Amino acid sequence: MKNKKNKQVINKVESTTDTITGRAGLAFFSRYLDKLDLQYLIEDKFGAIRKSSKGLAVWLIFKQIFCFLFDGTSSHIQFFDHLKKDEGYAATIETDPSDMASSHIVKRFFGAFGWWFSKSFRWVLHRLFIWRLKINKPSVIELFIDTMVMNNDDALKREGVQPTYKKVKGFQPLQIIWNGKIVDAVFRGGSKNSNHGNTVVTMVTSLVKLIRSEYSESVTIILRFDAGFFDEKNFAAFNSLNVGFIGAGKMYEGVKKFTGSTEKQFWNKYENGRQKIWNYIEFGFRCNNWNFYLRAVYTTLCTEGKQLLLDFARPDSVILTNIGVNELVLQYCTPEEKEHWLNPETIIAGYHKNGGDELCHRGFKDFGFEELPFKRFGANSAFYYCMVIAFFLFETFKEDVLEEILPVASYAATVRRTFIDIAGKFAKTGRKIILRINIAVMNTFKIDLVWQRCQRPPPIIV
Repeated sequence: MKNKKNKQVINKVESTTDTITGRAGLAFFSRYLDKLDLQYLIEDKFGAIRKSSKGLAVWLIFKQIFCFLFDGTSSHIQFFDHLKKDEGYAATIETDPSDMASSHIVKRFFGAFGWWFSKSFRWVLHRLFIWRLKINKPSVIELFIDTMVMNNDDALKREGVQPTYKKVKGFQPLQIIWNGKIVDAVFRGGSKNSNHGNTVVTMVTSLVKLIRSEYSESVTIILRFDAGFFDEKNFAAFNSLNVGFIGAGKMYEGVKKFTGSTEKQFWNKYENGRQKIWNYIEFGFRCNNWNFYLRAVYTTLCTEGKQLLLDFARPDSVILTNIGVNELVLQYCTPEEKEHWLNPETIIAGYHKNGGDELCHRGFKDFGFEELPFKRFGANSAFYYCMVIAFFLFETFKEDVLEEILPVASYAATVRRTFIDIAGKFAKTGRKIILRINIAVMNTFKIDLVWQRCQRPPPIIV
């Protein structure tokens, strides 16, 4: 049989003067940023950085940085020089080519920041947090506090890069997570452990006051954390704020002896619905020099799947909480909510959520990058906070615009390869700029619906 000739062979490659882009999905994020009125928050806190009217507006630079991070094609500041020459990219983010920032502009911009600007960045982050609280209207706010190691082992010498507990050199910011978003953060050197200084108490106190003053005085707040935050001053501070907490305790010898000598009739079983069964027992707990007691739940894993674990192989843990000890924690809850939170199995399930919340760190690193680009601590601090804010907006963009297109839990790599990396062509007609996308892509991703949603997102400033 004769092979049929392929009639779709490319015979020639030529250049074109058409304005085209391979990142058409980025246009929707750009429009989303504009319609949020985020520029008013940015200009309010950072407008004074612009020393001359000849330079680019501060919001324009921030917007290009957010789009650069959302795009994720490169982690190098030098890539801005490439983007400046790309008219298709400029059209995609709705920016005049003459207003595109070069790498030198971006470097000078971040060079203007010192460590003291962290308060301004955190203020913006707090505004975004309150914005989402008012949209979601939760009756119980569950927060998770933890540190995140940013590995800078392979980077050139950086100010603030220090050895971390993960045996790599880098930074170790302290972060508070809510609903998969980083809602507060303190950028720190790598040697700062979880409980360094008074940062934890100060951070939690300011965030709780913000929630109660800007959102609701009667909302129930639950804070979760791991053993790195086991400290009397932390527990006392959280308790004085009437915040419920669920944290990991330390496996002291006295605790082991007490639980080991307790009769089986006092133990209960907890199943998580995924073929794991724990035995648990409740008791009061305090260290020798403490002047208050906490509620403790001691758990030991009995079975994993269909496998029965022997005594020596069972991972044990001590969970500490003030829920059920401080009555003011649940004072605004309904009787049904109180019954739910007082249940020891709820405490165990809440403690097990820590692993899921730590996935936010993975999502953040997938969105941004660990190795920061500058040598000065202040510039790297500003760049880190830009990543945190851009990551927050990335998460809200999925919720507000892409909810029916992609799963909200999708990582950045999935969103970029699936939605951002679509081809588009810009056409000018009748004093209008039109972005044209293939009809198959239009139908697959419901582009008409996406365009309508990014035109009318829930406003940050009401």
